[in-house]
Amino acid sequence: MKKHVLAIYILIFSSLSGFAFHTFKSSAGSTQTTAVQTETATFATGCFWCGEAKFSQLKGVLKVTPGYTGGLTENPSYEEVCTGTTGHAEAFSILYDPSLISYDELLEAFFLSHDPTQLNRQGNDVGTQYRSAIFYHNETQKQRAKYCIAQLREKKIYERNIVTEVTAFTKFYNAESYHQEYYKKHPNQGYCRYVIQPELEKFRKIFKKKLK
Repeated sequence: MKKHVLAIYILIFSSLSGFAFHTFKSSAGSTQTTAVQTETATFATGCFWCGEAKFSQLKGVLKVTPGYTGGLTENPSYEEVCTGTTGHAEAFSILYDPSLISYDELLEAFFLSHDPTQLNRQGNDVGTQYRSAIFYHNETQKQRAKYCIAQLREKKIYERNIVTEVTAFTKFYNAESYHQEYYKKHPNQGYCRYVIQPELEKFRKIFKKKLK
């Protein structure tokens, strides 16, 4: 990253708030549950264990579900996705309360939670299943994501080009049960302890005012 992380904070908040997003309707991707209006966001930031652990910390996020999306194979298994032949990415679906956290803030967390300039990888996790991606549920999410990326490129926040894929959400397949809340259940497992934990600690410091 070329500039301090606070530059991204300023850029995302100022640019997104100044964009006329109200011209787009955002009914798709929303559900009604017990009088609480909820919406869904779907991201891929590499290993979904890490994505789930990070976004679950944010106030207003009700549930994070690891899974697979973006490919053609129906009901893929983890082993199939790991071959890189299904077209699916390791992703996570976020159910959130927009009165407590906005899609803009989720986008901010998305870009600060991983390196969007790494093509088909995150660190030592390599393959198309580890690509950086935003799967939009409606026109509003699409426009916000594209505008945000355009602003990050224009301001040259990153030294390398952003390769984040922005594509329409189609179908999400929940990952196997043993992947759900993996970090929470196995904090001392090797990958969790030496890869996820340091990343999670950095994430908590950045978003300390927005944690549950």
